[in-house]
Amino acid sequence: MNIDKKFLNENMMGPDSWLIAEELTAALPLKEGMRVLDLGCGRGLTSVFIAKKYGATVFAADLWTDATENYNRFIEIGVSDKVIPLQFDALKLPFANEFFDAVISVDAYHYFGNNDTYFSDVLCPVLKRGALVAIAFPGMKYEVKDCVPKEMEPLWDREALEMWHSIDWWKPKFEAHLDNFKISEMDCFWAAWQNWLACDNPYAVEDREMIKTDNGRFMNLIKLTGVKK
Repeated sequence: MNIDKKFLNENMMGPDSWLIAEELTAALPLKEGMRVLDLGCGRGLTSVFIAKKYGATVFAADLWTDATENYNRFIEIGVSDKVIPLQFDALKLPFANEFFDAVISVDAYHYFGNNDTYFSDVLCPVLKRGALVAIAFPGMKYEVKDCVPKEMEPLWDREALEMWHSIDWWKPKFEAHLDNFKISEMDCFWAAWQNWLACDNPYAVEDREMIKTDNGRFMNLIKLTGVKK
């Protein structure tokens, strides 16, 4: 499914979230009528993708992006009847228990969920039994924060290294709570990063040297899917 290139480039905030969402949800039975929580939606690209491709009702939630600005984007792209813009802290989800049929989170979960309790104590209660879970975030091929390669030291932010982890680190946070649990590296890593680095966004420009120096050795994108028990 295509998206206007100008709209995509203007609203990207990191590795191409449209491309990531496409791979992340490819095998999921999302459909019209479902209530989907897009947790950490940024400027709403993933919410637009879910609404357009699957026809689901999306609750587009983010802490830092203004809800009115996102609403105007949703009007512009023609999904304002399907996407509900919200602004709040993901640590306090303002929803009824068992409200959502699915949760999607792209390039955001590692900011608030990189611990042993967030998924079980905060996110699970608002998901129905049998709800679809699909999460993607930046990660590492192995744990590096205590053995950072010298050439990467000036390019990796120390705070980011506290949130970028390996598949083995993430796996136990989810597997006890999900049926049909799968976790793996994403195939779209290189393409998603290259689409971001091609933007003239100053943060994208800053990231170019990091990806060039890494050259596929340490960083990855991780995806996980499952069904709430």
